[in-house]
Amino acid sequence: MVVGDFPIETDTLVLGAGPGGYVAAIRAAQLGQKVTIVEKANLGGVCLNVGCIPSKALIAAGHRYETALHSESIGITAENVKVDFSKVQEWKGSVVNKLTSGVEGLLKGNKVEIVRGEGYFVDANTIRVMDDNSAQTYTFKNAIIATGSRPIELPTFKYSNRVINSTGALNLPEIPKKLVIIGGGVIGVELGTAYANFGTEVTILEGSDELFAGAFEKQMSSIVARNLKKKGADIVTNALAKGVVENENGVVVTYEAKGEEKTVEADYVLVTVGRRPNTDEMGLDQLGIDMTDRGIINIDVQCRTNIPNIYAIGDIVPGPQLAHKASYEGKIAAEAIAGHNAQIDYLGIPAVVFSDPELASVGYTEKQAKDEGIEVVGSKFPFAANGRALALDAAEGFLKLVTRKEDGLVIGAQIAGPSASDMIAELGLAIEAGMTAEDLAMTIHAHPTLGEITMEAAEVAIGSPIHIIK
Repeated sequence: MVVGDFPIETDTLVLGAGPGGYVAAIRAAQLGQKVTIVEKANLGGVCLNVGCIPSKALIAAGHRYETALHSESIGITAENVKVDFSKVQEWKGSVVNKLTSGVEGLLKGNKVEIVRGEGYFVDANTIRVMDDNSAQTYTFKNAIIATGSRPIELPTFKYSNRVINSTGALNLPEIPKKLVIIGGGVIGVELGTAYANFGTEVTILEGSDELFAGAFEKQMSSIVARNLKKKGADIVTNALAKGVVENENGVVVTYEAKGEEKTVEADYVLVTVGRRPNTDEMGLDQLGIDMTDRGIINIDVQCRTNIPNIYAIGDIVPGPQLAHKASYEGKIAAEAIAGHNAQIDYLGIPAVVFSDPELASVGYTEKQAKDEGIEVVGSKFPFAANGRALALDAAEGFLKLVTRKEDGLVIGAQIAGPSASDMIAELGLAIEAGMTAEDLAMTIHAHPTLGEITMEAAEVAIGSPIHIIK
């Protein structure tokens, strides 16, 4: 301990200020805790700064450009449509700045102490926070670890000016003419869609036999693949990326598919093969925190680690790496610390892809339910039979409702179509509230809206559809 480094006491210390950490800190403060939050980079974490928010801004800008170029079917044409990509990036940055400054205001408004620096656990009640100039010791009664994750770097694709991760792809100075993406998961498809809409020639190399590696039903991923191909994208499945050679103007990527070795040239190669939990270099081994070989921290139903006063949430614990999952777990951990009987229940957590069209899923798929021995009914309704979808010139896709056969209980739903990311919330609520298909069918939905599709699918489930033939 350095001279003058007198420990500062706090009730709850949160390490990491992403969507899990800052939400946990605010909820803990609301529940009467004296809270300190430690962040080495920017408030808001990966999600607000170099993830969810900027990527959706880029996707939205790409859609605007594509719509301006391709609206002939509804009688609208435009000439000399141009993209000032520096302004796109400037606008994207303004969106991020509004949200991150908002997070700082929320933390301060809830009297959470914000500390900048890197934390290293000394013991189960002590942490050292260091920055470039100083170090300070904090003692705490409880701690919540919310340090998030970082992109996985492949040994044969070391990051450089031309070999980039998702952060680099969001901050390119220009629209690339050609882009190779290694990994056809959520991040690869979303960024591939954004740049394809801007006119980039996109090649996606996916190791499995379909996009999203089976995370969504094949009929859903097939729609996305078909639309990417319409935008000029080349999707190579069962592909093995082997190496890259950089030159002054770009890269040459070597891959293997169908037993043949091939090459593809591009301005950049984007590597999106997953994310690694940030659980190293924090002293967790010294504490004896129970972790997997991959660095994932094991927790109980209250997000508590094997050390009773230390909790973990977000990308560093089992389950999907989703910002809204981290926020949910942050609330659970804060409430557990306050003595509440809060417990995690992941059934109602949605998964969303901002592809074209959007995909969303919550609860069980038909296959998952059947694998668990649950007899279910899958009831589909197409966007093509919905007036609002037709009026939007976006009638591709469907909504499937998964209900328990014995009583019609809603236990899952999948959507492929416009605004799927918004529509899935009603279905998550239906699952959480224990609603049946009849409950949804009897709920009056405004006309004409995309929300009616939920009601229509529920009518299919109870055997009395109005707008499709049974």
